Amino acid sequence: MDRDAIILVLSCLGVAQALFLSVYLLTLKTGNRKANVFLAMAILGITIRVGKSILNTYLDLQPWQRNLGLSGILLTGPFLWFYGKVLIADEKVSLKKISWHLIPFAILVLGCYFIPNDASRLAYIIYFLVFFHLAFYVVLSLVLAYQFRGKVHAQRLTWYRNLTIGVGLVWVFYMGHLAGLFSLYIGGAIFFSLLIYIFSFLFLKRHAFRLGKYNTSNLDKSSSQKLMVTVKNLLVNEELFLDNSISLEKISEKLNVTPRKLSQAINENEQKNFSDFVNGYRIKKAQDLLSNPEHNQEKILSIAYDCGFGNVTSFNLAFKAKTGLTPSQFRKTHGK
Repeated sequence: MDRDAIILVLSCLGVAQALFLSVYLLTLKTGNRKANVFLAMAILGITIRVGKSILNTYLDLQPWQRNLGLSGILLTGPFLWFYGKVLIADEKVSLKKISWHLIPFAILVLGCYFIPNDASRLAYIIYFLVFFHLAFYVVLSLVLAYQFRGKVHAQRLTWYRNLTIGVGLVWVFYMGHLAGLFSLYIGGAIFFSLLIYIFSFLFLKRHAFRLGKYNTSNLDKSSSQKLMVTVKNLLVNEELFLDNSISLEKISEKLNVTPRKLSQAINENEQKNFSDFVNGYRIKKAQDLLSNPEHNQEKILSIAYDCGFGNVTSFNLAFKAKTGLTPSQFRKTHGK
């Protein structure tokens, strides 16, 4: 197999995988339906552009066909931004708002027969404007991710930021080729293939969408934060964490909320599961006891039970994970 054939296969594999992922997202009935559709359209848009690169390398495309391929870029930017609005900003995006942002796409598609796509100056200006359009939305998406840092689950934010950077890198490649920095025109398609397989792996393994179970929840950010304050007050005032049989269900019952909502509040605001969250209070209590001279003679096992741990092994593991020291080492270092 010669070099051109290998390049063609690699490029086509990425396009095929991207089309598969788009169809999968469009037909996915679980999670946030609107977010799935927006992501599918963003991927489809850039796939159309990359597909045009492949066809233009091996076939003599007509100007109108090249314009249709170029129009995909005008889909990617807006839908990438809308995806972030829904995924991390939890906004409701109306069809009317979407329509306004798709006007450039509609103009290029409807005028594909009349808009020049050759070596003329006007054609280059249009090409630059299309890619400036994508750059504008990539910047908007990065700003959106920056605005919501610390306000949404880190895993979800990281996924969206990395997705945006990936789209930005495709933009850099095409602009770099136009500037003469990259000689292989179809190299953008190969690079896209690599990115789409990475993103597909993350998605299908549910690594980046582990919080999808909360996408249909009606618990908004403000309510989630208020619930978190209530949970913390309850744990501190009543010291419920000292009970080694305490559970998500028991606390939910006390607060008159569903376990699902309580779990969501802890996950979104503390980036922990229920067990790690409660253990944080237990370890803080253990630190107080271990550094108190009145408890110098008390056994580690006794302190573990007093702080709500069911056995000394789980206590030692949790304590060292939190402080970097075993309970005995902590007592020697901090005991008075």
